[in-house]
Amino acid sequence: MSWLRALRETARSGLTIERQRLEPLIALRGAAGLALVVGVSLALFGPAIAAGSAFGAFQAAIATFQRSWRPRPVLALVSGASLAVSTFVGYVTVSHTLLFLVLLVLWTFAAGMTWAAGPTGGIIAGSNVAIMLVTITLPTSVADAAAHAAMMAFGGLVQAALIVLFPVRRWGAQRDALADALAGEADYARRLRHDPVAPFDPVPLMTARNAAAVTPRQARRRPADLHGARGVAERLRPVLASLADPALGVPAEGPERYWAREILGAAGSLLDSAARAVRHGDPVRLDETALSVLKSPDTEVILTGPPRRAADRLTSLLADVIEIAEGTGTDDRTPGEPLVPHRSRPTLLRLVPVIYRSMRREMRRGSTILRHAERVSAVTAAGYVLGGLLPLGHGYWAPMTAVMVMRPEFTQTYSRSVARFLGTVLGVAVATGIVQAAHPNAQLSALLAVVSAGLMYLLMRTGYAVSQVCVSAYVVFLLGMAGDDWSQTVPERVVLTLAGGLLAMAAYALYPAWETPRLRDRLANWVITDGRYAATVLDRYADPASRSLDDVRKALLTTREARVAWQEALETARHEPVRHRGISRTSAADAQDALAQFGRVAMLMEAHLPAASATPVPEAAGLAAALLRATEEGAKAVRERRVPDWEPVREALARRDAAPGPPPDPFVKNGATLLLRALEDFSRALEISSGRA
Repeated sequence: MSWLRALRETARSGLTIERQRLEPLIALRGAAGLALVVGVSLALFGPAIAAGSAFGAFQAAIATFQRSWRPRPVLALVSGASLAVSTFVGYVTVSHTLLFLVLLVLWTFAAGMTWAAGPTGGIIAGSNVAIMLVTITLPTSVADAAAHAAMMAFGGLVQAALIVLFPVRRWGAQRDALADALAGEADYARRLRHDPVAPFDPVPLMTARNAAAVTPRQARRRPADLHGARGVAERLRPVLASLADPALGVPAEGPERYWAREILGAAGSLLDSAARAVRHGDPVRLDETALSVLKSPDTEVILTGPPRRAADRLTSLLADVIEIAEGTGTDDRTPGEPLVPHRSRPTLLRLVPVIYRSMRREMRRGSTILRHAERVSAVTAAGYVLGGLLPLGHGYWAPMTAVMVMRPEFTQTYSRSVARFLGTVLGVAVATGIVQAAHPNAQLSALLAVVSAGLMYLLMRTGYAVSQVCVSAYVVFLLGMAGDDWSQTVPERVVLTLAGGLLAMAAYALYPAWETPRLRDRLANWVITDGRYAATVLDRYADPASRSLDDVRKALLTTREARVAWQEALETARHEPVRHRGISRTSAADAQDALAQFGRVAMLMEAHLPAASATPVPEAAGLAAALLRATEEGAKAVRERRVPDWEPVREALARRDAAPGPPPDPFVKNGATLLLRALEDFSRALEISSGRA
């Protein structure tokens, strides 16, 4: 993609307005907390400290809107406290320019590195740096700075207290995640009726798994209908696929196929009912027609062998889902796993070493997170110096804009830069018009600021440009309350916002972290994890008694993560102004389809894993070893831009066919043959990029 087209596409994405479900009660609660903090501090301490405390309450509320599974009060407290510390330390050093620049670089670098712990931490840390650049200009003495810091922490405390006292949709995020996973399974079941090899998006299941991890305190309060359904939903996917698949399930035509479609339709209906019940916390309303299909004795007459086992297993799992959605189930494990009360999430104190280790892992050459931290810290320092040199005043707008818009990847950085500038212009224009018409005093300015913040809380999920309109108006009103006349801030803010956005965009162009050159490495990681997953499944057939299903589960989760990482990298690379390096779009799409089919076959074999008392299948061990060795070598070939060779797998299959003794297990042989076929399709997809087509 050319630079011109890339800029056009990113600008369009930054200005996109999405239709999202609004949450007015949550927005009203955040605005009420802000109004309470501003009103108290305005009455007790005056406009200047009120402005500082407003920033603390404002940022604390924003933190609670981030996509995080931690308790919202904790996010508000951490945000308010960290902003208070940033403001106090920043004010103490701001009079010593060189010392403050060193502090700013270190502080911003650390904020950039927190992306290693996830986007929530990165966004909150970056926002704190940006707001700190404004709030350090408000105090007039060290004691005044301490008062500002205390009121900022108080703002976080107020927002946390309101969340506790006036909860809105308790466990709402976790309910939505689990309901989305169940609804995704329902949609998958319906699509399998018409397309037996329909693709499945694992992201909702992965999101639900993340949401299911709770701290010890959360575990004591978690509703019963959120405990266990996610684990059952995980086990549903391979059973649904194995029932529909014509290679290892029912035939492509005939009465078996017709009845399988009926069962899949009934499963989709019941899963939708469970999803609605979980999302709203309501009783489950079941479709009697769907129930009659699953309970029909026709299943025993029409289906035989693996399809019959899959149908029976599906009925049992659906019954578990319904029980859990009604609050009467407790299962939260896969077969063979030890019974555990919950997936553990570390407390904040125990999270500190986890984050530290994550950041240390990213301190390596080629790390996207490290390059982002270096880039954003350099740009913030340069923006601060540039803002001080320009004869505009209020020079902090340039570095503040840069640190707010910069992200580890190209598309978000450029789209947010465009959206922030245009949103700023519109927000400042609206706020300026109101100020000129009404000439508000401190109290009215505070009210207008609260209204602007409330609108931002309400609309922030609809698009970055929309939120920036509200934020710009909020800041103009707030600084007006603190005594800054609009004519002293508005023109400079527009120019310096543009300068900060241009600095951010130029920095990414000069010191990029393109995803395109990493595509082959992402693809190789997926090959390795797919191979390990399939080999682990085959090992279970070879020795059912000694192999743990926990190993199969871990291998499946690992290959899911590798697949999603590849898909996200491919989507990011499509918008980068970089030519493909070693793999074309067509080859990437074909290779993805082949590896998805490979993982699907392994999943179908997992759906029919033998019980611990089953007869071992000795040839499966040799196939597993050959498959593991071949995929590791194949991944190396992908990284080196060679076409992988799967001869070890072919030889293992041929040896077993030629070996004396009883014939090989037909199910294992068919599965291994399908795995090999998928790997050969993968190699053919890469031949074009390697010049061998």
